[in-house]
Amino acid sequence: MFSEEITNYSWKETTEQIYAMTDADVRRALTKEHCCIDDFMALVSPAAAPYLEQMATLSKRYTEERFGHTMSLFIPLYLTNSCANSCVYCGFHISNPMPRTILTPEEMENEYKAIKQLGPFENLLLVTGENPAKAGVPYLARALDKAKEYFANLKIEVMPLKTEEYKELTNHGLNGVICFQETYNAARYNIYHPRGMKSKFDWRVNAPDRMGMAGVHSIGMGVLIGLEEWRTDVTMMARHLRYLQRKYWRTKYSVNFPRLRPSDNGGFQPNVVMTDRELAQLTFAMRIFDHDVDISYSTRETAHFRDHMAPLGVTTMSAESHTEPGGYATYPEALEQFAISDNRTAVEVCKRLKELGIEPVWKDWDASFDYKQQTI
Repeated sequence: MFSEEITNYSWKETTEQIYAMTDADVRRALTKEHCCIDDFMALVSPAAAPYLEQMATLSKRYTEERFGHTMSLFIPLYLTNSCANSCVYCGFHISNPMPRTILTPEEMENEYKAIKQLGPFENLLLVTGENPAKAGVPYLARALDKAKEYFANLKIEVMPLKTEEYKELTNHGLNGVICFQETYNAARYNIYHPRGMKSKFDWRVNAPDRMGMAGVHSIGMGVLIGLEEWRTDVTMMARHLRYLQRKYWRTKYSVNFPRLRPSDNGGFQPNVVMTDRELAQLTFAMRIFDHDVDISYSTRETAHFRDHMAPLGVTTMSAESHTEPGGYATYPEALEQFAISDNRTAVEVCKRLKELGIEPVWKDWDASFDYKQQTI
């Protein structure tokens, strides 16, 4: 389990190593076809800032070699804002005195139909607050059963589950799971997650292991930019990614670097602010580090920034997202988890991508592919 491996890495020493990187370290990393963790640390370090243009060129080249001129599009559907956690940065935290919504099967179907009116989406991400008593595995199974009548590729972003629970959900059409660690700084993790199951660092950091053991097709990882030193957090995530790739090599991986957005969270302010230039640097560094990993941008980012980054390393984007449960048809006035930045319609996003020479991909995976591989 990664909770055991991560103890080999000191947060303080990792931070010091990143900030000790030199111009020569960066130039060396840029000449390598396959980068190691030390190279990644050089590329996210302050020493790499003057090399952004060279990094962008490399990132663009590697992305085109692996993914061509394409962009996979997905849309999230929030099923509930009911949550038993007390995350200080989230609008869904348990202490927030707001109305809680849990979509019924009929309301889910209304949302699925409404999404299909926005565009030919086939990649759906089902999101919930973490309340297993009211929106646990049976609830998720029902949501997946109904969703697979409308969508080809189904992912979830929910509370961490047991191995056998992930396995059970794959039998209901689950293709992928996204689970952000938020921060890998174990010593400060509970400052942001004081109560609830999410306060258990090891349980969360080992969730991708359980997904891998369950045979989940796609595993999504991420850190929440704004909590801790971002360069150290993403280095820990890069270590986690390499660990998972060694252990569960049949699995596809994706990464995301969401920056904190305004939400009804009692006034919590980010401890760290990442600039657009720094997010671009991180994106290029991740692509140079791993040519195959899927790099995802959500509508947290502005339309202007997403358009500029689309040809340079990003391979998946959400479009026309709502972060409130039932936001597409049933409860459009419900409290959102956080405010989005890119308010364009899916059609507008699609049009802009084509203007940039990028082909929008609404469906990029099918269960039959796995079946064919198994029967060969």
